[in-house]
Amino acid sequence: MIGETELDATEIAAKVKELAEKISEDYRGRELLLLSILKGAIFFLADLAREITVPLTIDFIAISSYKRDRRQGEETRRVRFLKDLDQDIEGRDILVVEDVIDTGLTLNYIVQSLWLRNPASLEIATLLDRPYRRLVDLPVKYQGFQVPDEFFVGYGFDYQQRLRNLPYIARLKL
Repeated sequence: MIGETELDATEIAAKVKELAEKISEDYRGRELLLLSILKGAIFFLADLAREITVPLTIDFIAISSYKRDRRQGEETRRVRFLKDLDQDIEGRDILVVEDVIDTGLTLNYIVQSLWLRNPASLEIATLLDRPYRRLVDLPVKYQGFQVPDEFFVGYGFDYQQRLRNLPYIARLKL
C-alpha cells in the first residue's frame, strides 16, 4: 500500500523548522494560539510547536464535512463542528495549522466562523498545499510544500485511519 516517498523525514523537519522561524519572527513579543483541525495535522502541529520560539497555547477543533442530497438532485456541502475550541479567542493571535489544503472550501468555512469570534489576527499554515485546486480565495501565509493531486500517507495522513505514524510522506498504492 505504501508507494514511493514524496517527502522524507529530513525534508519535512527542515521545512517545519523554516516555517517555525518565520512564524517566530512574525509573532515576536506576542503570544500565539495554534489551532489544529483534528486529526491529520497533529504531527505537523506538534513538530511546529516545538520549533516555535514565542509563547504559545494549542487548541483543537473537529469537524465533519459531508454532502447532502437535495430534492432537486443537487448536492450541497455541509460542515459541522464536532468539537469546538476550549479557549476564547477574542483578541488573540490565531494560527490555523492544517495538514493539506485543496479546494479550501472547508477551511474557508472554518476561518469565516473564527473571524466571528473577533481574534486579533488569524493566519493559516499548511504543510501541503494544492493551490491549483483552490475554489475560494484563501490567503495561506505559511506554506510548506506544493504537492500533486495524489493520496498520501504518513506524517499524519492516513488511509482508513492507518499509516499516520510513518515518519515520512508517501504516495498510497491501491
